[in-house]
Amino acid sequence: MNHPFNLQGVHHVAYRCRDAKETVEFYQRVMGMDFQLAIAEDKVPSTGEPDPYMHVFLDAGNNNVLAFFELPTRDEMGRDEKTPRWVQHIAFRVGSMDELLAAKERAEAEGLDVVGPTHHGVFKSIYFFDPNGHRLELACDIGTPEQMAELHRVAPDMLDEWARTKKAPRHAAWLHELTD
Repeated sequence: MNHPFNLQGVHHVAYRCRDAKETVEFYQRVMGMDFQLAIAEDKVPSTGEPDPYMHVFLDAGNNNVLAFFELPTRDEMGRDEKTPRWVQHIAFRVGSMDELLAAKERAEAEGLDVVGPTHHGVFKSIYFFDPNGHRLELACDIGTPEQMAELHRVAPDMLDEWARTKKAPRHAAWLHELTD
């Protein structure tokens, strides 16, 4: 496809937080992220709406940025109650299983309830929640280049079958064998 512009990655992804300072300290301590910058305004620059906020930015590695807004004059933050808590999450990549297990140990030492490692065939993950109720995933890729190429190859067929049946396609049944 020919597009009039080329995406160069995600500039940042922003979520809401209850307390900006607590959130920054959590991500520094538990995730090892560097606090890059803070922006605070009394009005929303894009709309002019009066709505004071603190917007914090954290380095998630490889030029990826995770950001949060604290909105002190708004109603208490919530979540989409019709979506299961496991669905909406922020997933980060780690470089090895040793790093994944070290991250699990660190999170548990912070008193966090950690699920996993969970085996997903071509990657393994751990899961826990930040102080705002956002589910976090740390994932370690374990798939071979051949497995990843096969998953890429069958992805359109799987999506088409799902669209027709709303049942899990079996184009990559071999992936399930990897999880046993």
